[in-house]
Amino acid sequence: MPLTIWSNASFSEPAMRRLHEGVRGHRLILSAVRNSSVLVESAGDPLLSDADVAFGQPAARDCMLYQRLRWVHLSSAGYARYHTDAFRENFRARGAILTKSSVVFADPVAQHVLAMMLGLARDLPSSYREQLAEKSWQSQEHRARCRLLTGQTVLLLGFGAISRRLVQLLAPFDCKIYALRRKIRSERGVHIIPEEDLTKALAVADHVVNLLPDSESTRNWLNARRLACFKAGSRFYNVGRGSTVDQKALLDGLRAGIPGAAYLDVTEPEPLPPHDPLWTAPNCYITPHSAGGRHDQDEALVDHFLANLAAFEKGAPLIDVVV
Repeated sequence: MPLTIWSNASFSEPAMRRLHEGVRGHRLILSAVRNSSVLVESAGDPLLSDADVAFGQPAARDCMLYQRLRWVHLSSAGYARYHTDAFRENFRARGAILTKSSVVFADPVAQHVLAMMLGLARDLPSSYREQLAEKSWQSQEHRARCRLLTGQTVLLLGFGAISRRLVQLLAPFDCKIYALRRKIRSERGVHIIPEEDLTKALAVADHVVNLLPDSESTRNWLNARRLACFKAGSRFYNVGRGSTVDQKALLDGLRAGIPGAAYLDVTEPEPLPPHDPLWTAPNCYITPHSAGGRHDQDEALVDHFLANLAAFEKGAPLIDVVV
């Protein structure tokens, strides 16, 4: 039976052609207002009331209001504005489904983290700074600062699709990997820990990777008390959400040398204002929320949706289910 599919996603022309072709046989409604940033909540759209399926970033209140809607597929890995008790109860009560697009971003984010881990271990930022400035040749100094990733300890704050991919990429380095997760169940090659064991894990971790989403319970979760538990010389990486870190406490920690370095792909706010002291903090490296980037992102998002659509039509399990 043909479905009515609504979308407010802002995709490239090739991706839109792929979407139109992929939903042939169904009715596609495109919202007049496209969502250009998944970080900004969309305005409501009455056209959604006619839809069975939504693809993109529909307003959360509309999703709960329009009872015809059976499935919402987000064009993002994050789902903070849908992560409420009211939303979950609404969808579960009527048997609706919410899926996200973590699988599209897992590989690029994991590769981005690995690149920075290796870059810091091999002292690459220092060499690049010298190339841009005095163009000195400090071979022995750089060699002495280089470290091996092999055998080091990694702590993952959160364990989902991105963490799983990062664990796979770290396999050749024989790292000892801990992961903090609410649900304590075994994962191959990973020591899953409860929050009460966090202090002990922070004390031994050479690398702490934050993948926590934004929610009421995670805002400023990484505070001064937890940062003080970091091992001296450890590296911190934030590819979750900027709101999960007390950035003033992080700045104080970097100035005191704990953690020894930080890599931030996400900040609070975004964009990070030019005058923010994190830009010039010691051993702080910032990228502009680009870790999830890939040249074929739009096409990959459409393909993920279409694969889930095929499963939805058959009544088969969907990928990336949230609710």
